[in-house]
Amino acid sequence: MRIATLGTLAVLATAATGCHSAGPYGHAPRYVELSEETTAAAGAREYDPVMVERQPDEWRKGKVTLFGVVDSRTPGPGGQAMLKLSVRRLEQYNTCQNQQDEDSCRVTVSDKDFGSVYALVQLRGDDDVGPRSVGQRSLLRIVGSLGQDVSPTDGAPILHTSFYRHWPVYFYVARASARDTRP
Repeated sequence: MRIATLGTLAVLATAATGCHSAGPYGHAPRYVELSEETTAAAGAREYDPVMVERQPDEWRKGKVTLFGVVDSRTPGPGGQAMLKLSVRRLEQYNTCQNQQDEDSCRVTVSDKDFGSVYALVQLRGDDDVGPRSVGQRSLLRIVGSLGQDVSPTDGAPILHTSFYRHWPVYFYVARASARDTRP
């Protein structure tokens, strides 16, 4: 009986160490989606600014997803935030300072931007107000649909957000800052 108990404990210990979570800020060598993020992004297409401009009606039919760095935040309708985003590409590998410590890894996006888009977002809790709230240079992953509306200031499309994930400043890395670091 004691052997079975020790075996069970060994299995549980192995399972516990194998279930390390990347946490809300994605501390892992590769990008790890949250379960609700996976659900929200199911069937969504990666935002392509060139194709959106060429085929706007086609792109309004389904969900799109993108990563963007906040250029500005202003109040939007209905208590939402209107975020101007610099569209970025998710890098294949996250930047890690120490290969033996996943907690040293940071979600990594391109330093090059691929155009601008606006996102109407209903921010929650600490993302709305506080020291880690969404603001200039925050990173967001957005899932939503493109509306008929465009920004009156520059004509960029407006994305109506159904899901977002937020990384405050310094909780992610842009490729330029990670030049000499390899996963």
